[in-house]
Amino acid sequence: MNEPFIRNHQYNCIRDQAESVLRALRTVSDPMIVESVRSGAQAKVAALFTGLTDYRKALLESIAVMKTADDIRSYLQALEPYRVAFPWISEQQIRKLFPKNKKLKLPDFAQIDLRRVTYLSWIDIQTNKMYIVYEAGGQFVGVEGRYTESNKKSYCFACNRYEELVFFSAISKNRPANASSDDYRSVGNYICLNGHDCNNNITDVSALEKFIVSVTV
Repeated sequence: MNEPFIRNHQYNCIRDQAESVLRALRTVSDPMIVESVRSGAQAKVAALFTGLTDYRKALLESIAVMKTADDIRSYLQALEPYRVAFPWISEQQIRKLFPKNKKLKLPDFAQIDLRRVTYLSWIDIQTNKMYIVYEAGGQFVGVEGRYTESNKKSYCFACNRYEELVFFSAISKNRPANASSDDYRSVGNYICLNGHDCNNNITDVSALEKFIVSVTV
């Protein structure tokens, strides 16, 4: 059986490139421009991966020969079996990430398609807190912080899409040497209120990982 190799954010990027080809096919009459869009999409998809020389390379490169909406759908459907799921995490493991929260309320993760997840997030309205769980280097990392509703749409720092946001502020574990218990640094940014939307949008994890590092390291 062929092993999954496409992470959620990579699939989202591939999907966006496929849709750009479809827009060109529908709106551009110059075949040279359409071919340029195809070639650009192929290059951007190839840049997501390194060292692919087998069937996976050929599978991804077929974006360059798509000519119809059906081709686009078939291409994306063919990639579905190769999507890497967010690693399964138990309720006990999550609670260990947030040991100070003895009454931590968790959503029903069994209802989530983990193949479409880059990070887990949820909000506890009663405590006015947001929680994020991310996997990096084989280890789970948990970040908790206060959230403030912005009541407006703007660009999320994690997915860089125009969505309804909240301001998420977490206390950094990185403190100056000999700092008192009252000396702390807060790190904040605007992130999607709806984690499902953010996971569906995100095409690059660098901003998210930088934020997590700034809080946890």
